[in-house]
Amino acid sequence: MIIGVPKEIKNHEYRVGMVPASVRELTARNHTVFVQSGAGSGIGFSDADYLAAGAEILASAADVFAKAEMIVKVKEPQAVERAMLRPGQTLFTYLHLAPDLAQTRDLIDSGAVCIAYETVTDGRGGLPLLAPMSEVAGRMSIQAGAQALEKSRGGSGVLLGGVPGVEPAKVVIIGGGVVGSNAARMAIGLRADVTILDNNIDTLRRLDSEFQGAAKVVYSNRETLERHILSADLVIGGVLVPGATAPKLVSRDHIARMKPGSAVVDVAIDQGGCVETSHATTHQDPTFIVDDVVHYCVANMPGAVARTSTVALNNATLPFIIRLAEQGYRNALLSDPHLLHGLNVMAGKLTCREVAEAHNLAYTDPLTLLN
Repeated sequence: MIIGVPKEIKNHEYRVGMVPASVRELTARNHTVFVQSGAGSGIGFSDADYLAAGAEILASAADVFAKAEMIVKVKEPQAVERAMLRPGQTLFTYLHLAPDLAQTRDLIDSGAVCIAYETVTDGRGGLPLLAPMSEVAGRMSIQAGAQALEKSRGGSGVLLGGVPGVEPAKVVIIGGGVVGSNAARMAIGLRADVTILDNNIDTLRRLDSEFQGAAKVVYSNRETLERHILSADLVIGGVLVPGATAPKLVSRDHIARMKPGSAVVDVAIDQGGCVETSHATTHQDPTFIVDDVVHYCVANMPGAVARTSTVALNNATLPFIIRLAEQGYRNALLSDPHLLHGLNVMAGKLTCREVAEAHNLAYTDPLTLLN
């Protein structure tokens, strides 16, 4: 198969779809890999590194899209990239279509086969291609929140861990999944006062066992959610409904009643956000203030630690890239129900039910198209 790796063009996005080590695995299997010049330069991988791994370097994204049978990226294709997709071409990347109608329509119109990292599943019901970035984002959320609480950023001037004689900040984490548990580890390490809210009893039992009392685990309902949000210095929004728009659990009223100078980090912003007052921001301009509450809503948080993120993501995506290259998209999807869950768009049809429901568009069973 001919695989293309373009340079990412989203604001402050330095990650790359494949590192040289992954390219080497594919070229050793006699696949051709075209890499856009400079695609890995932001994280220290030169064109020479890719050439040594067996890739061919092309000057422009247009050349990569024109030659490749499968495009491997990190972030959702921007408008100029979507215009370069063609019918039958495979796109393998994060898509996050539920909050993005314009992208959804463009991918439908392209006729391409669009497989989203974030909806590929595993045998345990997990999301193996989302998990590495959720780990990164969860850990980063505490760093971002700590900075947002600084007085110079509009925060209350509270240090997360406090010091002897001064109480630590109260960190409230909504959602006990991969994001929430990683955020909790970092916050506990900084000696913050940590509370995790979730509505799954098994998740709460797991977290209670893991943290051994270092974090409070609380069943999430309207009463407990409101009580803890209003007393928090920092709220981390880490909820996820696979493929669907994130539920708005922190309302505008909650924000208006939170302590002045408190902060929220809405990690769910890629799926529309779980805070009603959130809107996507960038690494260049990451925060805004509503009702004296600092909001951090960067839509590609792991891009700030791009080298770590890229290697972690490639460790997870490479087996699927190899499978798609070896078998072709049709056989790979038909032989693996977990990869099939990743198929969001094909042949001008929406094949992800959650995305179709989010946009009130028609859903098509992917098996009817593949067969």
